[in-house]
Amino acid sequence: MLSMETIRGATEKVKAACRFKNCDVDVDSVIALDDERKAVVAERDELNAERNRRSKDIGRRKRSGEDTSEIEASVKQISVRARELDAKAGEIEAELERLMLMIPNVPDDSVPQGASADDNVVVRDWGEQRSFGFAPKPHYDVAGGLGMLDLERGAKVSGSFFPCYTGAGALLERALVNFMLDMHTGRHGYREVFPPFLVNRRAMTGTGQIPKLEEDMYRIPEEDLFLIPTAEVPVTNLYAGEVLAEADLPVKLTAYTACFRREAGSYGKDTRGIVRVHQFNKVEMVKLCAPEQSPAELESLVRDAEDVLQALGLHYRVVMLSAGDMSFAAARCYDIEIWAPGMGRYLEVSSCSNFRDFQARRMNCRFRGKDGKLRHAHTLNGSGTALPRIWIAVVENCQQEDGCVVIPEALRPYMHGMERIRPPE
Repeated sequence: MLSMETIRGATEKVKAACRFKNCDVDVDSVIALDDERKAVVAERDELNAERNRRSKDIGRRKRSGEDTSEIEASVKQISVRARELDAKAGEIEAELERLMLMIPNVPDDSVPQGASADDNVVVRDWGEQRSFGFAPKPHYDVAGGLGMLDLERGAKVSGSFFPCYTGAGALLERALVNFMLDMHTGRHGYREVFPPFLVNRRAMTGTGQIPKLEEDMYRIPEEDLFLIPTAEVPVTNLYAGEVLAEADLPVKLTAYTACFRREAGSYGKDTRGIVRVHQFNKVEMVKLCAPEQSPAELESLVRDAEDVLQALGLHYRVVMLSAGDMSFAAARCYDIEIWAPGMGRYLEVSSCSNFRDFQARRMNCRFRGKDGKLRHAHTLNGSGTALPRIWIAVVENCQQEDGCVVIPEALRPYMHGMERIRPPE
């Protein structure tokens, strides 16, 4: 959530953010509503002060034996009006909060001021696209010949876009998760947590998934709980409503979770294979830090995600997202896109974002500085990284002409020493 100070002080930037991120909010009406709130509160407070003055006068007059019936009647009238204004202020504040929750974060000045992914900027790349002496196959063809996927049976029990990994495919999925967790905890200094996969509405609101993206979420109406779309939601919200000590910052957490997304707006896209699915696994990195730390912490977050791909020897590129391609809550964001030769395109495997104090305000996460003052923390998160797309990249980049898949050396200890995935006997 943006502060009202930001909405008033950077109104044109806030309006631009609404346009870029397709958020239909009348910013001028929000400011006008806040003006109305201030006027109502001021009138209420003045009436309460007048009531207190008259009440004291009643006491003084009674001690002098004077008749106070007229002034007591006026106090009652003032009390009635003050209660009416208090109720009106509450209604205005509730509506104001509802509207402010729908205003997106303002993109950082360094972000490309474009309207779509076409305006993203490639920052750097690593490695080379593998040269093949044969036509590389897409992952679903390779995996099908190796008994690694059973999409038909997955669809039978859950519906389309719920994948079922089998045999070496399931082992590869588990190996990638464990490899990434070990790297982030052992090499990068994150603390591992294993959070719930169901969260309440307050948590989803805290990180900005709702109300904007509620239609993309799976919800259990009886308890008003949501299946998490990303570990960002439960992990970041572990600190909701808390006051941290500045000496304890930055907080660095990593977590494996399954993730669930309806993908309501992507019907008909990527219907073959596992590029776009309703359930997938992900290892997430989350940081909470002081505002002065967040720019550098974002850069190190990206490097930590890159480290995973470099260890696997996979070619990728880092892209800075334009204002129009960023998420609702992000102020600055890098995507890491990995090359999938069988599909002939790059696939996003990590999105690393700095939210500044946008999420912390929504979930009331603060820290006490060395000067004793309370400030909202800055939050960041990044995929470290997301499956199944890195699974796709391993299968497609490491495929051989005979149909086998060579296991990257870094993963072999997690796959019982297996060097190649061969067709099942």
